[in-house]
Amino acid sequence: MKKYGELEYLKLSKWKKFWVRFLSFFASIPLGIWNGIKGIGRFFRKLGLGIVNEGKDIVSTFVQGDWKTKLSYPVMGFGSIARGQVLRGLMFLLFEIVFIVYMVIPGGGAYWLKMLPSLGKEHPVPNGLYDEFLDTWVDKPGDNSFRILLYGVLTIFFIVAFLYTWRANIRQNKISEEILKTGKPLKSGKDDLRSLVDDNFHKTLLSLPTLGIVVFTVLPIFFMILVAFTNYNAAHNDGVKNDLFKWVGFQNFKTLFSWNVKGVNYSATFGEILLWTLIWAFFATFTNYFLGILVAMMINKKGIKLKKLWRTVLIMTIAIPQFISLLYVSKMFAKNGLFNGLLLDLGIINHAIDFWGDPTLARIMVIIINIWIGIPYLMLIATGILMNIPSDLYESAKIDGASGWKQFSKITMPYMLFITGPYLLTSFTGNMNNFNVIYLLTGGGPANPARSGASGNVGHTDLLITWLFKITQTGESKYYLASVVGILVFVVVAVISLVVYRMLPSVKNEEDFQ
Repeated sequence: MKKYGELEYLKLSKWKKFWVRFLSFFASIPLGIWNGIKGIGRFFRKLGLGIVNEGKDIVSTFVQGDWKTKLSYPVMGFGSIARGQVLRGLMFLLFEIVFIVYMVIPGGGAYWLKMLPSLGKEHPVPNGLYDEFLDTWVDKPGDNSFRILLYGVLTIFFIVAFLYTWRANIRQNKISEEILKTGKPLKSGKDDLRSLVDDNFHKTLLSLPTLGIVVFTVLPIFFMILVAFTNYNAAHNDGVKNDLFKWVGFQNFKTLFSWNVKGVNYSATFGEILLWTLIWAFFATFTNYFLGILVAMMINKKGIKLKKLWRTVLIMTIAIPQFISLLYVSKMFAKNGLFNGLLLDLGIINHAIDFWGDPTLARIMVIIINIWIGIPYLMLIATGILMNIPSDLYESAKIDGASGWKQFSKITMPYMLFITGPYLLTSFTGNMNNFNVIYLLTGGGPANPARSGASGNVGHTDLLITWLFKITQTGESKYYLASVVGILVFVVVAVISLVVYRMLPSVKNEEDFQ
């Protein structure tokens, strides 16, 4: 692609400028991906250097520290207690005691870590246990693979937390020694408590939400990623009623990217669904965006009467739960639905139109119905932004003889794109995972015979997210394959988000709107 200088670009016609920007966007995608890969490399390099530096500091602190500091290495909090910071030292010591007890008790952390490599050894035995109370033979349960994986991951997180706290304990000893060498007194327990509700109150407030994020967000994500490397499904899940599941390495990823697995082309299935997901996300995002702006401009135009009424009518689609409205619309456009009945009664058609049975028509319909759902949101957002565009800009443009289209393309649209650029990105990624519209309207249908052998009974309107759901709910409930799809969805969304985010006007040209 030819590169243009600044003056050469200004001399180009409007259409040539458009194509230059259009081609530049796609040409920059590989560079954006490469920069992302380099960024990941820099992160791990910095992480490695950080670990090395931390190790050096731990050794030097031990060598140069006094006896109180040295004893704090095996006994957390000893140095703080010996220097008069009793409350701080007791907190360190209590955490160490809890950690040691958890790791050594029967069925504790050490047990889960020992079982984690195998995910269980004892298989369930049908009629393998005699129940004296019932006077009958019952199934003998085996090891619980699900609990082993869950508590194993939880133990790893607990060990990481312990190492971080141990390192904070060592660092605290070093800081205390440096303060005492200057002749200054250390903080007392009262000072620490006062700090928690004063200087460090933000840390106190954030501690509980941070713990919640780790337990309810980070831990499940980590667990889901690990499931992708197992054979966890309906037949292999807990090891109590069903058999154990085990580690299979990258076999599941190999299956998804294989052209032929027992006569099923998983790779083509994934590629076809991914392509439709991207097409759906593009149209679902930009049709709502531009039409929402258009509706907002029409309602805000001077001379339009009953503005509050029009806004209220549009907002009604937001007020009604999608679960109700989408199911109702789905029935309306069925072969025996209200819309076909009306067209037949009016003599417009001779045979009922199969809106949800024809693949192309079904895809068009979900995009059109999504417009009905999405326009009100964009109308509300655009209304607020349009009211904040300085009127002086439009007045100056009119004096200069600018047409309505010129005002829109040179003032309204750049301003809207600057303000709503991040929203556009989040809307696009959100539409890639838009489960409600697809599942409630079509259920992913109509069926795709060419991909019927793949897990989940793939349909022509299925997105990656609905396919993922079907994989877990039908057939063998292949949670392992659903986990692989979930990881790939994350990768696709992350790459698109990182590449597009760097191109947003609100990121590149922030100073233009200051």
